[in-house]
This record gives sequence, structure tokens and C-alpha cells, in this order.
Amino acid sequence: MASQLDTSPFLVLPPLAPEVFDEVRRRTVLDCCKWDPQVGDVTTLAAFPFFLRQAAWQELADLSEELTAEAMAAERELLERPELHRQLGIPRPIRRALSRCGDLGPTRAAARAMRFDFHWTRGGWRISEVNSDVPGGFTEASSFTRSMAQHYPEARPAGDPGASWAGAIAQAAGLSGVVALISAAGYMEDFQVVSYIANRLRARGCEAHLAGPAQVRWEDGQARLETERHTGRIDAIVRFYQGEWLPLLPRRTAWQGYFVGGQTPTANPGAALLVESKRFPLAWDDLRIPLPAWRRLLPETRDPKEAPWPEDEGWLIKSAFSNNGDSVTIRGITGGDAWQKNLRDVRRHPGQWAAQRRFEPLAVPTPAGDMYPCLGVYTINGRAAGVYCRMAPRPLIDFRALDVAALVVE
Repeated sequence: MASQLDTSPFLVLPPLAPEVFDEVRRRTVLDCCKWDPQVGDVTTLAAFPFFLRQAAWQELADLSEELTAEAMAAERELLERPELHRQLGIPRPIRRALSRCGDLGPTRAAARAMRFDFHWTRGGWRISEVNSDVPGGFTEASSFTRSMAQHYPEARPAGDPGASWAGAIAQAAGLSGVVALISAAGYMEDFQVVSYIANRLRARGCEAHLAGPAQVRWEDGQARLETERHTGRIDAIVRFYQGEWLPLLPRRTAWQGYFVGGQTPTANPGAALLVESKRFPLAWDDLRIPLPAWRRLLPETRDPKEAPWPEDEGWLIKSAFSNNGDSVTIRGITGGDAWQKNLRDVRRHPGQWAAQRRFEPLAVPTPAGDMYPCLGVYTINGRAAGVYCRMAPRPLIDFRALDVAALVVE
């Protein structure tokens, strides 16, 4: 009988020599906008690569494209079904904005980027969620992975999602187009992403400007940027600012333009929030379209009022718009203070949370010990574009996880 390692889609090799990896790390920090390569005193960049067998990568690519096609079809139907938006946990101001979609139409998309988080289990692949609003990890999945691949000639990156996304945005903006890239002040990880994509847009001839979300204003369906470097209309927007935060912006920004009536192409448009919601599965039975890939790959999801998560370790809870695993709560794994805080919040606001049946991910041996991998597979405009691999010593991927270069081998 084949062993677990024989049937695993993964291979893990010894790490690079310290002096070699130091150069890779230095280039990633200085040239690729990865300015936070550690949490506390612990590095978050792995000195060893994660090898994914070619057949496994092809399977993941096919699954992610199938999931994307279904998600986009569901999003189109949900835009016509505002009565379902409350069930998704969509904030009330956004629900009001989306209710005008029938009259104004959805805001144009510059490029659609999604990232599906896959986990390997005894039953094969499972997904924990999709990041369809503002997926991150582009530097690590692109330039860091490419730098690691240079030292392993038998392997190659699965793709370059940063180049794919920047190329699609540049095409939407037009030749020498002006692009505003917005992110929230004080969030270093988000600022790294927009800085990295801005550099790649400039290499394509675009005029890229970093800005705060309050510096973009919508007027008659067109977006304007108001900064010291540029004041006037822009040709495209890269929105790296959570969709559920948009109603917090000043009224003068007319933030509703991210959702409806916007003619300035946006990546991603606000409608991406509809399938980003962790409560998305609660609307499946009300939709006309079938979702076979989603139903097969995503664990059972319920309203927290209808699941035994407080006493059953077979369930976890997460907020409808959880980021970086920061609200994922698992009995026996989540610490006492966080458990009590989230327990209270779920009881007060159950409509903003989802309960999900747990699956059993398999750990793999690595030079850092046994680790649980999560493979974030990107799709750009519906096509698989690369992998953002993270690992953790426990079955919970959060901001402390290790970033690992995922390379494909025959």
C-alpha cells in the first residue's frame, strides 16, 4: 500500500544555504516591496521551497477556474436579487447602494482577481474560502517565488499573478493610462501590495499614483483623484481597501461609485463583496444557478444559530468578512481571550458570522517541522495565474504563517 508521502501532491526539499537565502531575502525586501519579512523576531519567508507535482497544479488550476466561473455567475444573479443581500451579512449602506444596480448598472471591472485557499485532506482538496474582494500575497507569490526558482532548475513557478494582474489593469487603463492605487493608512501589508503593483504598472507605461481612499471622488460615474501629484480624472482604480469599509469614507467621496454606476474601471469592483462573504453558502439554495464545484469543495456552512460550534470541536466560526484568518475561531485552538470576545460578538450579531464544518488537513514534514500548508490559487479574469503558499504549525493559517515559494515539478 502506498504511504501518505507517496500519494501526497507535495515535495519539500532542504533549505537554501544561509548566505544564498540572505540574498534572496534582501532582494525581496529592497526590490519587491516586501518590507515586513518577519513577525516579531521570527522570519515569515521560508528558506525552503514547496514543490507541487505538475498533475496536482493542473488539478488546482482547473478547480480554481471552475470555482471562478460559478462565483461570477452567482455574483451576476445576486446583483439582481437584493432581497438576499442581508442574508450575506452585507452592511446596510452597501445594500442600499446595490439596490440601485437595476437602474445604474454595476461598476465596470478593470480586472477580476480572486484567490481560492486550498487545503490537502484525506479526502482530497478542500477550500476554506475565496478572497474575491482584495486578495493579497502578490509579492510573495510572484517575485519571491521567482527568486527561489532560480536556485532549483528542476522546478518552475506556477505563474506570476502580480504580472497577470498588472497586465490586465494596464489593458483596462489604456496606453499611458493614469491609475490610482488606494489602501488604508497604517496597514503595511496593504501598502506593500499597492506599491508592488504600482511598480509593475509603471513598467508597462502607466502613470501610477498611490493614494488614500478619501482622495478618490466619484462624479457622474467618473472617478477623480485629488493629490499633490495628480488632480483630475483617472483611467482605472486598484482598490486595496476592504469593501465593507467603504461606507466609512466621507460622504463627499460618493463611495457608492465603487458598487453601482461607476464608469471608471476598478479592480476589484465593489460587487466582489457578494461572494467574498463567508455567508455566501447560506444563499445557495435560493439561487437559480447550480454551484457544483463550490458544493463539492467548500465544507458545510450554516448560520451560527443553527450549528453546535460552542461545544462541538467539529465546527469553527468566522466573521462574514474575515481577513488573514483574524476572526477564525476554533474550540481548543483559539486562545481564551479571543474565544470569549468572539463568542460574545456572535451572540450579539449572529448575522455577521458563519459557522463552517471543519475538515482535517494533512501536515507535511518540512525543515521547520510538520506544517499545515494552504495553497492560495489566483485567478485573473477567470484564468489560473499562480500560487501563494503559506504554512503553519497548527491547522489555522493567520498573519503568523510562513510564506513559502510554491514551485511546480514534473
